[in-house]
Amino acid sequence: MNQVLNIEGGAGGRIFFSGASRSLVEEDEIQLTSVGVDIGSSTAHLMFSRITLERLDTRYVVADREVLYASEILLTPYRQDGDIDTEVLAAFIDHEYAKSGVSRDEVDSGALILTGVAVRRRNARAIGELFAAEAGKFVSVSAGDSLETVMAANGSGAVAASASGRTILNIDVGGGTTKLAVCRDNEVLNTTAVEAGARLVVTDEDGRISRLEDFGSRMLGGGIGLGDPLSLETKQALADTMAGRIMSATRGALEDDWRRLPQLPAGIAIDGVIVSGGVSEFMDGSSGQDFGDLGPFLARALRKELDDAGLQVFPSTDGIRATVVGASQYTVQVSGSTVYLDPIEILPLRNVATIRPQLDLGEDIDVDAVAEEIRNALHRFDLQEGEVPVAVALPWRGSATYGRLDQLSRGLTQGMAKVLDAGHPMTIVMDGDVGGLLGMHCRENGLTGNPIISIDGITLSAFDFIDVGEVIAATGSVPVVVKSLVFPGQLNDQTEGKKNG
Repeated sequence: MNQVLNIEGGAGGRIFFSGASRSLVEEDEIQLTSVGVDIGSSTAHLMFSRITLERLDTRYVVADREVLYASEILLTPYRQDGDIDTEVLAAFIDHEYAKSGVSRDEVDSGALILTGVAVRRRNARAIGELFAAEAGKFVSVSAGDSLETVMAANGSGAVAASASGRTILNIDVGGGTTKLAVCRDNEVLNTTAVEAGARLVVTDEDGRISRLEDFGSRMLGGGIGLGDPLSLETKQALADTMAGRIMSATRGALEDDWRRLPQLPAGIAIDGVIVSGGVSEFMDGSSGQDFGDLGPFLARALRKELDDAGLQVFPSTDGIRATVVGASQYTVQVSGSTVYLDPIEILPLRNVATIRPQLDLGEDIDVDAVAEEIRNALHRFDLQEGEVPVAVALPWRGSATYGRLDQLSRGLTQGMAKVLDAGHPMTIVMDGDVGGLLGMHCRENGLTGNPIISIDGITLSAFDFIDVGEVIAATGSVPVVVKSLVFPGQLNDQTEGKKNG
C-alpha cells in the first residue's frame, strides 16, 4: 500500500493514511520512504531511506533508518551566465530516481536543501520548482551559512561525538565556503563560516581556468581570469592560504573580510576535529579523482595545519553527504485539549519551521532576555528576516500566574516581531499544559493582531518542521505531524528514550 500521510478530520476525528481506512494513532509500527536532495555549490546528490517509526503513547519515534539507495554525486552544473543549469539537474534527478527503483509516488517525505553558493544563485527558486509536485511531502530548506553549519555538524557525527562533555570541532569544507561548528554535550554551541572552498577556482583539462567565483578572483588578484592558465604551484599556494585562514577561524582570529559569520570564541579547548564536506573525501589521500579544483590541494594543506596544531582528527560519519544524510522522518503527536486558535480557519498549516530557544523560565521571567534569545534562535537557522512562518517550541515548568504568562507573552511577541510584521501567525508549541492560556493572553492583551496558534502537549526540537491539522471535533485537540532531519546518533538516543520512558 502506498503510505502517504494525510491529515484530515475523518471518522472519529482520527488521522488516516490516504486511500486506506487505517487510523495512524492505532498503528504500532509505520514504515515510510524518504528522500534527501542536496544541491550545493559544488555537488548535487540524493539519498533514499526507509524510516521505521514505532508508536510511543500518542506519537511515533524513529526506531530504524535504512539507506535504500545513495545516488551518484554530480558536479553541480552551471550555465555560461553563472546560473545553475536546471535542465541538466532535472535529468540527473530523474535518472537517479529510475536507478533507485523508487518512484516519486512511493516517496512519503523528503528534504530539499540548497546550500553554499547555490542558495545565492539567481535561479535558486527554479531549482525548488523541480519538486513542485511533491510540495506537500517535501521540507524545502534554503540553508544559509548558519543553518548549513549546524546541519553539517549533525550529519558528520560531530554532534553525536560531543557527548559526555567532549568538545568536538566540525570543519565542513565545501566548494564555496568552509563552515565551523563547536559541539559539546550533543549541542552546537558556536558557528562561523569562512570564504574558503575547493571550487572557488576550477581548471579544465588543459589547466586553464574554467570557473572562477568572486572570492577566488580576489585571491588571485588582478590580471588572471577565465581562460588563463593556472599552475599546480599556484593552486597549492591558494590552498595553503585558505587552510591558514581556516585555522585562524578555529582560534577566533580570522580577518573580517574572510568571514561570513561572527568569530568563534578565542581559547576553546578542542578535544577532536571532524572534517566533512567534499574536501573530506581527500583527507586520507586515498581518492585519486581529479575534478580540476582545489580539493586535493586544500585537503593536504588542511591536514598539515591540523597535524601541526596537534589536533586529533576523527573520521566523519558521511563525509560529502553530511548535510543531507538524514533526509527526513515523520513523527506524529496529538496535542492536549488546551489549545488556542484564532481564527480557527488558519488551519491546516504545512511545513512550518521550528526554533527551540534556550530559555530560563524561572519564577521571574525576563522579557528582554526571552526576546533576545528568540532573535538569536531565528538567526541561527537563517529565519531572522521573517520571510517564512516559524513556530516557537517552549518548555513550561511551574505555575501559570498572570505575571509569568504576561512576561513570556511579551518576550515572545517582541522576539518574533519580524515574523509577525510579515503577516505570519504567532505559532507557539508548548510541552506543558498552558498553550490555551498563553494564546489567550496574547490576544486579550492586544500583544498581536496576527492569527494565533498556541497548542500544548507537543515536544519539538530545533530542526523540526510541523504540519498542524484541523481540530479533532471529538476531543478539541489538533494532530501534529513533526518532520525532522534524521542524523547519525539520533536513532540510538530516541530508541533509548523510548525504552526508558
